[in-house]
Amino acid sequence: MKKMLAVLLMFSMVFVLAACGSDSESSGAGDKGYVGISMPTKSSERWVLDGENMVKEFKEMGYKTDLQYGEDVVEDQIAQIENMITKDVDVLVVAPIDGESLTEVLQKAADQDIKVISYDRLIKGTDNVSYYVTFDNFEVGVLQASYITKKLGLEDGEKGPFNIELFGGSPDDNNAYFFYDGAMSVLQPYIDEGKLVVQSGQTKMNQISTLRWDGATAQARMDNILSSKYSSELVHAVLSPYDGISIGIISSLKGVGYGTDSKPMPVITGQDAELASVKSIIAGEQTQTVFKDTRELAVKAVEMADAVLNDKEAEVNDTESYDNGNKVVPTYLIDPVSVDKENYQEVIVESGYYSEDEVK
Repeated sequence: MKKMLAVLLMFSMVFVLAACGSDSESSGAGDKGYVGISMPTKSSERWVLDGENMVKEFKEMGYKTDLQYGEDVVEDQIAQIENMITKDVDVLVVAPIDGESLTEVLQKAADQDIKVISYDRLIKGTDNVSYYVTFDNFEVGVLQASYITKKLGLEDGEKGPFNIELFGGSPDDNNAYFFYDGAMSVLQPYIDEGKLVVQSGQTKMNQISTLRWDGATAQARMDNILSSKYSSELVHAVLSPYDGISIGIISSLKGVGYGTDSKPMPVITGQDAELASVKSIIAGEQTQTVFKDTRELAVKAVEMADAVLNDKEAEVNDTESYDNGNKVVPTYLIDPVSVDKENYQEVIVESGYYSEDEVK
């Protein structure tokens, strides 16, 4: 009986220890150092790929990694970063859930001389950020909006008017405002001229933002707009900043008959080239997405982390645009690429991001 109890106790302890580490994935021998990687959520395919790519790159350079996902709960991300600090990581790579929520925990990191790389989303309200690596977020919005105006023929002199609805990203993500500003730099002149009409009247970020980039939230908003403003009108275009939001918008449109001969699917943009949206583009539902090669982003983040750990300056190409409220954070911007049915094969498949079988 005593032996049986001892065995049961041992298995219980193993189970508890495994449960405690269920949100953490450690990898690598760690000869060169220990890197904490804090990602916002696994619910978006791109963040999973970001995490995997960074772990791979760090491991190849001889670093041990601790990869954790906050699942869009700010308090959990803070607790995970605190845990990484306790584990004595040498550097942190952080994509914040809420860009303004990490001031206190990053001060704890600074007190332990742990450097921080802000990844894709800008960490705000703190001096304790060494570098920022992201894509040219203003250009993302320009690409989305330019695609709409080109598809509608506005660039070729078509007068319209065409009906458009606008969706924004999460208000706690600094990138959302860059996407919006880039898009409106293209769309606003056409709206002012009456060639583009927003029947809902909702054009400001505080009216069109989508908390946590949630597709269901976007779908509910689109449902309301369609029922209240489009009983006799057709939607000709939808500015969507992200593929997950686009999927929700498409579900709403299909629910009232879009995607038929009498109600053709409007031009719908997106971002991140998530697999479901690439398939949707091929199927003729979503029209466009902005491809941001997270493999390149991971490589650059690893290079930055390696530089700060070796007391070197990391390569940057923007020292003006990204003011986090406390400092202008030195930044490296990577160029995004517009993708649709015409060029997905070349950009997505031939680059090896997805295989031919995956996109079928």
